[in-house]
Amino acid sequence: MSTKYYDWISHHAKGKGDKVAIVDLDNDKHLTYFDLDKRATSFAAWLVKNGVEKGERIAVLMRNAPEFFEIQFACHKIGAICLPLNWRLTKSELEYILKDSTPMLLIHDKVFRTTASELVNACVIQLSLEINEESQNSSYEDTVSTNIKGFNPVGCSHSDVSMIMYTSGTTGHPKGALITHGMTFFNCVNLGIPALINSESVQLVTLPLFHTAGLNCYSNPLFHAGGKVILTREFDPGKTLNVLGNPEYGVTHFMGVPSVFLFIMQHPDFDKTDLSRIKQAGIGGAPCAEPILLKWLDRGVPLVQGWGMTETSPGGTGLDVVYARKKIGSCGKPLLHTEIKIVNEKGEKANAGEIGELLIRGPNITPGYWNNEEATAASFIDGWLKTGDAAKEDEDGFLFIVDRWKDMYISGGENVYPAEVENIIYQMPEIAEAAVIGIPNEQWGEVGIAVVVIKKGLEITGNEIIENCKNRLAKFKVPNDVKFIDKLPRNATGKVLKREIKKMFVEI
Repeated sequence: MSTKYYDWISHHAKGKGDKVAIVDLDNDKHLTYFDLDKRATSFAAWLVKNGVEKGERIAVLMRNAPEFFEIQFACHKIGAICLPLNWRLTKSELEYILKDSTPMLLIHDKVFRTTASELVNACVIQLSLEINEESQNSSYEDTVSTNIKGFNPVGCSHSDVSMIMYTSGTTGHPKGALITHGMTFFNCVNLGIPALINSESVQLVTLPLFHTAGLNCYSNPLFHAGGKVILTREFDPGKTLNVLGNPEYGVTHFMGVPSVFLFIMQHPDFDKTDLSRIKQAGIGGAPCAEPILLKWLDRGVPLVQGWGMTETSPGGTGLDVVYARKKIGSCGKPLLHTEIKIVNEKGEKANAGEIGELLIRGPNITPGYWNNEEATAASFIDGWLKTGDAAKEDEDGFLFIVDRWKDMYISGGENVYPAEVENIIYQMPEIAEAAVIGIPNEQWGEVGIAVVVIKKGLEITGNEIIENCKNRLAKFKVPNDVKFIDKLPRNATGKVLKREIKKMFVEI
């Protein structure tokens, strides 16, 4: 039996409607909680009028803007499922996701008009709307400016799916992680309490909202608490630093991947910018070099590491700021409503200092993957989510991520699965063998290199391989370099030994 899902925005609109909820820096737009709730309600009514029912998918292809949250909360009101799309993906990659998820509506901003039109036709999407961020004249704006009468919210429970977030898959195809209302709520609790988030909190959001870190670290927790979210379309180190140090904005919270903090601290104004108003800055998404952590800590910024995945909503573990120096390199301990364990190859609990696979469970964990029972079954064991990460705990119970258990690497905060890249390379007729590995990179955390074997009698250059990847893959997935060898090392069963490949090109 469904019960009415708690509507955060409606609640705050009734209690403090004049309070600013969102600031759009690029368009100097301010939305109060009353404005946000009114527009989300109007859009929800339009959706219902046009036949959108509970469980229907609403796809969103847009850069950071207030409309993203209007759409998300409108979906919440009627039980629809929001489907944020990574606008860095190529058309063919987006086409796979849309054909897999079959949304009824695609909403896009003006800059993606051509791609959106092609996707609507290729994927047979029934409805489409365009957002023009620089004008009030758009098909989307028409929906929120019209008051449709007779709209009633749809009952939902915490087990109902509110969002599908696609992540890269080890088989070369992305998987749609199911995000429930309950997962989002418990993430607000798990992250919000240790991050000291309340109604006076102000966060600058530069990470893309299609990514779980941009959306849930800490945008949704701030809305849950009635705080303020400041948006920028894309990350710029100088602009970000200026906003963080400007007392008019009063930013108290900030989240980024390691490269974000690296680029900011390399800016000439970093050492003279007042960062004293930041109560907490979170860093995650990829391993972070200690010099980056220490540089920010030396500036007095409480920069804390954490670990999580899209499938964990994403908060899984966090390091309390009091241990930021003492346990540097650690991603902390399990968050409040979360449980973790590390198991060895026999499935037994690992001892302190022993490396094993990290497992996690709790109300913040995905129930599975959209339209993919096989992936769901393979991802769980006795109710525990298998993260695929190699980890260890020290004698005090602090968690350290050692390596990815799978072959996945993280470049600029984005997961890259080699199988997907290898699949593209193998489609080139000159290629006999191919393997992609991630190697350390100062700016991006890791970048990929392709190690290939050319068929006898044929020729191809590294640049040609990279250009082919650029035409077929998102930029962050494209290998940074190509290495040529005579034969890939394999084991007795024919499996490529990627650790042996890494030994050839990386000091391990």
